Amino acid sequence: MTEPVRTRRLRRTDAIRRMVTQTRLDPAMFVLPLFVVSGEGIDRPIGSMPGQSQLSVDMMLDVVTEAAELGVGGVMLFGIPDAKDETGTSAWDPDGPVPAGIRAIRGAGLDITVWADVCLCEYTSHGHCGVIVGDSVDNDGTLPLLARAAVAYADAGADVIAPSDMMDGRVAAIRTALDEAGHAELAICSYSVKYASAYYGPFRDAADSAPAFGDRRTHQMDPANRREAMVELSADLAEGADMVMVKPAGPYLDVLADVRRACEVPIAAYQVSGEYSMIRSAAERDWIDGERVMMESLTSVARAGADIILTYFAIDAARLLEER
Repeated sequence: MTEPVRTRRLRRTDAIRRMVTQTRLDPAMFVLPLFVVSGEGIDRPIGSMPGQSQLSVDMMLDVVTEAAELGVGGVMLFGIPDAKDETGTSAWDPDGPVPAGIRAIRGAGLDITVWADVCLCEYTSHGHCGVIVGDSVDNDGTLPLLARAAVAYADAGADVIAPSDMMDGRVAAIRTALDEAGHAELAICSYSVKYASAYYGPFRDAADSAPAFGDRRTHQMDPANRREAMVELSADLAEGADMVMVKPAGPYLDVLADVRRACEVPIAAYQVSGEYSMIRSAAERDWIDGERVMMESLTSVARAGADIILTYFAIDAARLLEER
């Protein structure tokens, strides 16, 4: 009789399992998304995202300080302006919530990277990611506005500019604008592979960015398309992206693995609001072990190839890793 392969020998104890773990999480790989508003003392809970809030800059700074102390690698700022218009002019207001938040983090001297999302959906009265002409988004007319917002965030002190709009040519437009404004040293992490996903619902509630009409399927990717990701990836790398992102993360692990095989630059994956809210809501009802599912979900994203994970669980996961 042939002796069976004894793979269980390496699973026998906690110490052995830790020693042979093939995918390891580190708080430094996490980026925490935050929703920033104007004013002071504001901590406005987001109903569809348990545990998350819209925060004024002073309250945001407390959260960023905690994240930095836990070794979280970065924060991603999303602004919720006081006023919206057809072209999203508040996106590049130097006194807007994102530039103000960036300056506050810089002024506090915190050892954490500051990412600035670049899109117009939070800032336009119609909720779309760019200028509307007729009943559709004008791709080329939107590019200079995105570039203007990127420069405003760079001027405030951002480390990473992250365009999420999915306009064709936006990486090149932003790279040129940053270089001309004296920010050649700043990195761009492009949302290169971003799907028109139903998992974004809670985010649109949090950022007040739901489109007033239509949807975003004319510029975000079809969830059924896998090979198309390579086209988007190649275009953004050719235009000068320093890092690339896959969004959402969990439902697109196959695509994330494809992107990992196709390129050598750092890859981010965004565990989006719907993923977060489903885990938190199920855990609150004792349907799942929230901590274990949180860590398993993050591990799966890293296992598929992500170097960086944008996640609303960043602080919770970092605390748990510290305890271990």
